[in-house]
Amino acid sequence: MIRELRRIQEFVQEELAYETSGHDYTHIMRVVSLARTILKGESADEQLVLVAAYLHDVSDDKVTTNPAAKRKAIVGKLTEIGYDEHFIGRVFEIVDHMSFSANLATHYQLPIEGKIVQDADRLDAIGAIGIARTFYFGGHFGEVMYDPHIMPRTGMDKAEYRKRGTVINHFYEKLLKLKDQMNTATAKKIAEHRQQVMLDFLHEFMDEWNGQA
Repeated sequence: MIRELRRIQEFVQEELAYETSGHDYTHIMRVVSLARTILKGESADEQLVLVAAYLHDVSDDKVTTNPAAKRKAIVGKLTEIGYDEHFIGRVFEIVDHMSFSANLATHYQLPIEGKIVQDADRLDAIGAIGIARTFYFGGHFGEVMYDPHIMPRTGMDKAEYRKRGTVINHFYEKLLKLKDQMNTATAKKIAEHRQQVMLDFLHEFMDEWNGQA
């Protein structure tokens, strides 16, 4: 499995070499590391978890203008490495249904492997790294940092969610909700601290925005 994962890692590193929205190769490696940590407390197919963790953003429409072509490239690479059609289908079941936006209207019941990858990905969206990635993502797409006259949105579907808002509103529209959406005990524990980091940051941000010394 080590050799196969190394080939997938090299593929992902090449595919995301020019990614500049915060869903780059370093994000992938943190997600893989978090997935390994969560795996220690769960009974799951380790290979499926790690392959999905490596590949979860490669064909995402946040990072590519041609998801179909990237999906085809993933299938080609996994087939070349030796994975069968059934395994590849299980990978895409996770990749296609794990995102926050994919679960706004209906909640997809992921297998335990998908829950682990979802938790790992969401943990990297919160805490100190999450704060940095949020501003990096917002800057990449030209979002306003903060506007007190623009309220956080509620009741969004995927199309509404993908419309640009403000960076600070993203915390209230998504990030602060993730702690309570974690699936595994390990992720829930890690999320408690990362949630507090974000709350402390937002408190400080608002104080400074309002001119408090």
